[in-house]
Amino acid sequence: MRIGFKKAALAAVAVVCFAWTTILSQPADSSNTPSIVLDNPLINLSISDKPNDVGGTLMLQWVSTISDNAIKKDYDGIRIYRSLYADSAYELVATLPATATGYEDGGLVDGLPYYYKIVAFKGDTETPPLTGQPGIASGQWFHTGRIPILIIMIIFCAMAVIFISKAKGGYTFYVRPIAGINAVDEAIGRATEMGRPILYVPGLGSAADVATIAAFTILARVAKKTAEYNTRVIVPNYDPVVMTVCQEVVKEAYTSAGKPDLYDSKDIYYVTQDQFPYTAAVNGIILRERTATNFYMGMFYAESLVLAETGFVAGSIQIAGTDQLVQIPFFVCACDFVLMGEELYAASAYLSKEPQQLGTLKAQDWGKVIVVALIIIGTLLSTIGFTDFALWFNVG
Repeated sequence: MRIGFKKAALAAVAVVCFAWTTILSQPADSSNTPSIVLDNPLINLSISDKPNDVGGTLMLQWVSTISDNAIKKDYDGIRIYRSLYADSAYELVATLPATATGYEDGGLVDGLPYYYKIVAFKGDTETPPLTGQPGIASGQWFHTGRIPILIIMIIFCAMAVIFISKAKGGYTFYVRPIAGINAVDEAIGRATEMGRPILYVPGLGSAADVATIAAFTILARVAKKTAEYNTRVIVPNYDPVVMTVCQEVVKEAYTSAGKPDLYDSKDIYYVTQDQFPYTAAVNGIILRERTATNFYMGMFYAESLVLAETGFVAGSIQIAGTDQLVQIPFFVCACDFVLMGEELYAASAYLSKEPQQLGTLKAQDWGKVIVVALIIIGTLLSTIGFTDFALWFNVG
């Protein structure tokens, strides 16, 4: 009996194990497994070309149907997919915070249609996609937000044409006296009385720089006076092209003064395009030639104080002019007269008396008056609460 009982027990255990193994080996019924379904909280997708740009950018805008707090709780973010085809080949282009309601897609090819799908997601689960009409990027010829600037430029150009025409007709414009300009003739006269040369440094800029062009005009006036007074003028140059222009300017000035035989091209020469070796060479000229007057006109950098201090120690009268605002304090410390910023351009117009320069200078002055008037008017209107005027000039 004992043997029969053991066999029965073993058989029962085997049946139970077999049944349990059979149950575990069967695949799970996926139809009974609950799945996560997310509703897309985003609606009304609009795709449009970005206005006032050079092209290659589309703007996507959509509306969220639930509050920001709910989005932060129920969704991790938003994914944007893009394709050149409506039904396939979509690629992920951006992942945005769940609170986003817009996106700018750049780097596109103008003229091609781009399709977009926008989904919200939680973990690995995405909502059904939100789609819209395809967008086509294109560039614009004119930035409509800069219409105020266009109007101001038209007014400025019109004033410049009017003033230049009046200057050519013989009208004499009033130009505010500048101490540095009035001192030019005096400084040249002092060098003549002392029988010592004049040094003219046209800066370290190229012939295309506005400050260097102004330096050419001032050099023409200085050279004409030195020709009249039979005074030597020395012009060491940092740039070979500037040297060529300076030679022609001085030569023309001597010719117009009726003394072409006094012109010596050896006094207008090229030194080097290394900044501080050039500075050392000019300092050597000041000390060896014992120049009575030094002109520094054009673009200057770290060498400005070194040049001006050497001339100060040598006892020279020094007149400087530059539009490099950082260097102006150094010239002020060591020079007798300084043309600051736009005074350099005013000096060029004042000394040359050319109708184009005088007309443009007066147009700039009136343009500044108009801008200041607009600032005052805008400030007053904004103070009383009328902001439309200020917003019209928002060209950002």
